[in-house]
Amino acid sequence: MGKVLIVYASRADETKGIAEVIGEGVRSSGHEAIVKKTSEIKGEEDLKGYDGYAFGSATYHGEMITSMKQILFIAERAELKDKSGGAFGAYGWSGEASVRIFETMEHIYKMQMVSGPLMLKASWVEGGIEAAQEYGKSIASMI
Repeated sequence: MGKVLIVYASRADETKGIAEVIGEGVRSSGHEAIVKKTSEIKGEEDLKGYDGYAFGSATYHGEMITSMKQILFIAERAELKDKSGGAFGAYGWSGEASVRIFETMEHIYKMQMVSGPLMLKASWVEGGIEAAQEYGKSIASMI
């Protein structure tokens, strides 16, 4: 059984909801999922010891939330190369945050990423629950 860490930055709890549903998908695949808010990660040691990762942030004014940017700087030192991963986020007008997170994980950390970032208005809108669960299953299948 593998362990997947899901870290999110959220203002209106939409991205938190997506993170929790991704965790359900991981668990339904027989793996352990730990969901944490960015404020619970203090250093690279808090990111070590997992087989897979999903990082997510809401997009505000075309940017990810600052606390997720800080996590990405911390993660650069956490030796995530070849770990499985995904990126996700809620958005209102655009979804740049999840794309930037995904590209950082793929190109900077050299992680083995799922097919693309998960971008949803919310987990409960237009099939969002099913999409987020499938995303979690995709990450788990790479472990």
